[in-house]
Amino acid sequence: MEKDPNAMLAVLWAGFACGVLDITAALIVYGYLGLKPMRLLQGIASGLLGPKALDGGLVTALLGLLCHFVIAYGAATVFFVASRAIRPLIEHAVVFGALYGVAVYFFMNRIVVPLSAAAKRPFSMKMMIIGVVIHIFCVGLPISLSVRRFSR
Repeated sequence: MEKDPNAMLAVLWAGFACGVLDITAALIVYGYLGLKPMRLLQGIASGLLGPKALDGGLVTALLGLLCHFVIAYGAATVFFVASRAIRPLIEHAVVFGALYGVAVYFFMNRIVVPLSAAAKRPFSMKMMIIGVVIHIFCVGLPISLSVRRFSR
């Protein structure tokens, strides 16, 4: 990836698009449910810091935003690297982007979050469906379409 400027552009745009769209969707959905933006971002930071992140003010909110974008760029990088070995990921970017969004959702919610310091939340079918839809349109598709756009 280091010598191909298209590779760097692919990952940069994919991670940026994913990060912006996903956090925007989260702010809208959780805002509708009554959660303030600062609290949402602190909740992300609580994955690292535990419940004390909720008392950290702007600093932990910004840490949460940083964590969010690190995860977005990580997801973009994984898809990019996989697309080098599995060409159908690019050739059928819409289908595999949607599937990747679903995979990222379940990876985050069944592996990453349970292993983090974040408070455990009860399962909600409604929130799972909302989360999967957001991940299809705001994570998987922006990543796959950005990678396709900048791939040779």
